[in-house]
This record gives sequence, structure tokens and C-alpha cells, in this order.
Amino acid sequence: MSISRRGLSATASLAVVALLALGPAPVRAGEVDSARIVEADKSPGDWLTYHGSYKGWHYSALDQITADNVKDLRVAWIHQPGRSTRGVQSMPLAADGVLYYSGSYSRVFALDGASGEVLWSYSPELDEELVSRQTHSPYNRGMAMGDGRLYVGTVDGRLIALDMKTGKPAWDTKLLDSQKLTVGFTGAPLFVNGRVIIGSQGGEWPGRGPIFGVDAKTGQKLWEFFTVAGTDAARQTWGNESWRTGGGGGWMPGTYDPETDSVWWGTANPAPLYDWGGADWKTGGARPGDNLYTSSVIALDPATGKLKFYHQELPHDAWDFDSAVGEFVAIDRDGRKYFVHPNKGGFAFVYDRADAKVVNVYRLVKNINFVKDITKDGELVGRRDLSAGPQKGLCPAINGGVSWNSGTYDPGTGLYYKIGNEWCMDLTVQKTTPVTEPQAQLNIAAEFEVTPPPDGKARGHLDARDPITGETAWSVEFPEPPLASLLSTAGGLVFVPDTRGWLHAFDARTGKALWQANDGAQHNGGIISYAAGGKQYVAVVTGGPSLVGEGYGALFGGPYQTMERDTGALIVYSLP
Repeated sequence: MSISRRGLSATASLAVVALLALGPAPVRAGEVDSARIVEADKSPGDWLTYHGSYKGWHYSALDQITADNVKDLRVAWIHQPGRSTRGVQSMPLAADGVLYYSGSYSRVFALDGASGEVLWSYSPELDEELVSRQTHSPYNRGMAMGDGRLYVGTVDGRLIALDMKTGKPAWDTKLLDSQKLTVGFTGAPLFVNGRVIIGSQGGEWPGRGPIFGVDAKTGQKLWEFFTVAGTDAARQTWGNESWRTGGGGGWMPGTYDPETDSVWWGTANPAPLYDWGGADWKTGGARPGDNLYTSSVIALDPATGKLKFYHQELPHDAWDFDSAVGEFVAIDRDGRKYFVHPNKGGFAFVYDRADAKVVNVYRLVKNINFVKDITKDGELVGRRDLSAGPQKGLCPAINGGVSWNSGTYDPGTGLYYKIGNEWCMDLTVQKTTPVTEPQAQLNIAAEFEVTPPPDGKARGHLDARDPITGETAWSVEFPEPPLASLLSTAGGLVFVPDTRGWLHAFDARTGKALWQANDGAQHNGGIISYAAGGKQYVAVVTGGPSLVGEGYGALFGGPYQTMERDTGALIVYSLP
């Protein structure tokens, strides 16, 4: 799409971060408990969970900013956290006019939502030598909020609770031996009924991808569910005890269904990532069998961590098209209750919320050849399994037909807005020695190069769809896949932060471009809308590159070869 240039407002005020906690401050946050989160629709000025509410819509019911006046949107204030390795990738939270967000190294900030004044900040002491050895480090993608506290994971395997009013730690619990495994927490936790639930990062380590349930009051670990061979039946799906090779991290947050009292979570790929078993994957290769519960959607009891039901979207995932995308969109239609869940393979699965039965599957991208299709009830047709050696033109690329950031659902239009990525890759699959004990070693078993798809240039597109049928209402193409989350609002708008640094607003019903502004850096994280002092704001994080975005210079050239790295900011917009 064509993009005209416009700079930041000269009236933007810069709020400089304090590197240490500033002590108690008169924060206006009220009590945020599970009941308030369940009824988040009654507090449209807040943003209480990673997706705004348990419904996963990533939608704001605020309507001061509309299709008619969005052209007047200007920067209200900017906050620069500093030390933004890989950019700011988190999703802000907001309650009672106070905005909270996390940056790299799990640093947390509380800001006055109207002025941007820093109310407090917190920087945990991390094992810096360990952090320097980690591949997926040191970004943080968000927090949970509940019972007067914020909860943030760290890349050295801890979960920390902070008092919302002061930023002081209430407890600090070590959950993973990251020194041995170099795996920690990068995704946001989920707060449910006095418990904090968090999944470990990655699908390429032999750590068995645990998901933890922690007491929100004390920090005590209540339960641990292994996404790799977490039940006796699941262990039988890993031939030759290959469950020891692990994988399966639940690295992005799931959601909670109050009606069934179930926590839904997506899990990552097994390890080694690329298995050389080829067509004999049931009995041969590095990890024979279906490899439960990797590349799956699982539902857990939030009190005990017991598995209630599941669906494995990709049995024996041999392509890194895992299901850890943290997006479960609750849709009620014609007396039925659904969750819509996209995965990296470029498909969207529609589930019955009662039991995870698949009721429909549809494509989010055009260029898919790792399977010929997936049936309406979730069965894979015509798998393209990989043997050792060169493999040409696998689609989509390892970056995914969709990335980990979220789309948005607008209940007013009834449309689900999602970015699709069109790219492929060439790779060479290698026979590696299985890694059966935790250690500082990625277990990928391939070398790869991202390439354009058969139908043209690598690109991205924003699609407005019926969330249940997948029927497309309108579409807008981008020269490179946007990698940030989307936001829709009751003002009839869809906001799209792109990788060139532009924030776009489109008409939610037609896709017409209405407004854009240059944020000066890539977008690789979250965007929300909230209210402070009776006024609506839109907050977006910037900076990069992410693990996916760092390949843009080689693939797309142009601005990506000269963009500044490891910077980031929170930019907040409002009407004059």
C-alpha cells in the first residue's frame, strides 16, 4: 500500500524513565479481581488482561475517537523505558486511569494515563550472564493484573508479584532452573480466581514445556502441567522415550472460560524442531508418534492443573507451525459458544467451548503447502513430511502464516480482523543427535532461508472475516507483513501498527484508510485503548527488531537495512 510521510506531533511530551523504584505514590487503581475481569465489558475505560478481557477480542468499547475525527489524532505523550533490547514487545494494561507496561529485562512501569508522569518503576535483578546466553532474550511480552498486584515473568525463570500502588515486590518465586536449561518466561501470565498461570518459552529445548499455576497471594507453586507427555497416555505418543527431547512451551498467554471453569492454552512445537523421519514419522525419525501435547490447544482446571480436554492441531508437527499463538476469541452465535484460535501454519480453528471439538477450520493465508488441507473437523490431509537433506519451497516460512501477535474482533461489525503473512522458505533438514537432557542448546535440526512465495513477493495482508466461517469481507495488502497486534474500537476503527513504523487507522466496515502517523520505529508488540480523566487514549509500543523482524533487512532491503536496533518507546495518542 502507498504510504505518505508525516512526523510526530511537536507537542509530544517526553516522560523519562526512572531506573529504580520511586517509592509509594498516590495511584488511583482500585481492586481488580476475577469478578471485575469477568465483567470487563462494564469497564470500557480499562484494559485488564493481555487481550482486554477473557473474551480475547482485543477490542475497546470506547467511542470518542471515530471515523470522522480520527484525522485529528495527535501524540499526547511518550515514555521511553531505555535498555530496549529487541524493542518493546509487551501489551500494556490499564485500570482506573493508570497505565502499566513492561519492557525488556522484565522492567515494569506505572504511568499516569493522562499525563504520562511516571508513578513508579521496577527493575528486577537478573542473572545477566545467563541472559546473555539466551536466544529468545531478553524481551518481555506483558503482565497479568489481579488482587491489587501485577505479575511479570523473567527470562531467568521467575514469576514476580508487584504491588500496583507502589511497585514494591510482594513475592518472587523461582519456577524454572534456567541456569541449566536457559529457558525462562517471555510471555504474559494469566490471572484467574486468585491464581497466576504462566507457560515457559520455546519449543526447541528438552524442558517439556511446563505450564505453572501459582498462588497469587503467597507465590507458592500450586501445580505444574507438562505439555510434553503430561499424562501416561501422552507419553505413549513419543516413541523410543523421545519425550525426553521435549519442546512444547506454552510461551504466550491463554485465556479463561468462566462457564466451564477452564483455562485454554496453546502449546509450541516438539523438539527437535525439524524431524527427519519423513513419511515414516509414526515409527521412525527422531521422535516417532503424534508427540502429545505439542502443537495443541489444551484446557486445564485452573485450581489443579488437571487436563480437561484438548485438540492437537498438528500431530507430529515437523514444520514449527505451533499453536502457542496466544489468541482465543470467544464468539457466541445461534445458541452455540465458540473459541476461534489461529496457529502459525496459517489456519484458524473454530472450537466448541464446551469440549474443544473442532467445528470448522479455514485458511488465513494463500501460500500453504505443508499440508494440502485441513478438514472442517480438524484432520490433516496430504502431509508434506520432511526427510534429511534439502527441501525447497515449504510454505509458509518458519515465521508463520500468522505471527504471535493478536488480531481483533469487533462485536459491532461482527468481523474478525487478522494479519496473514505470505512467505515460504528453503531448508536443509539435518540428522542431529537427540538432546535428551536439559542444556543450553537449541534443538532445531535444520538450516533455513526465508523466500518469496510462488504467487509473487513476500507480503502481508489485513483481512476482515466472519470469525466462524472465515468468509472475507475486505482485505488490505502491505508490502511487508505487519508483526504487531491489532485493535478495533466502538468508534468504527481498526488500528494496524506496521513494521515500517507507521500506525494506521482503517474504517472497520469498509477497510478504507482514514489516518496514519509515523512512530519512528518498528512495531512488534501491543496496542490498547483506555480512558483517563474522561478522555480516550490509544497506546502503542515500538521498537525492534523481534526475532522475526531481524530478517527483514535481508528479505526486503530498503528501510530495514538502516533502522536503528534495540530501541523502544510507548507512544500515546489522543484527540486535541
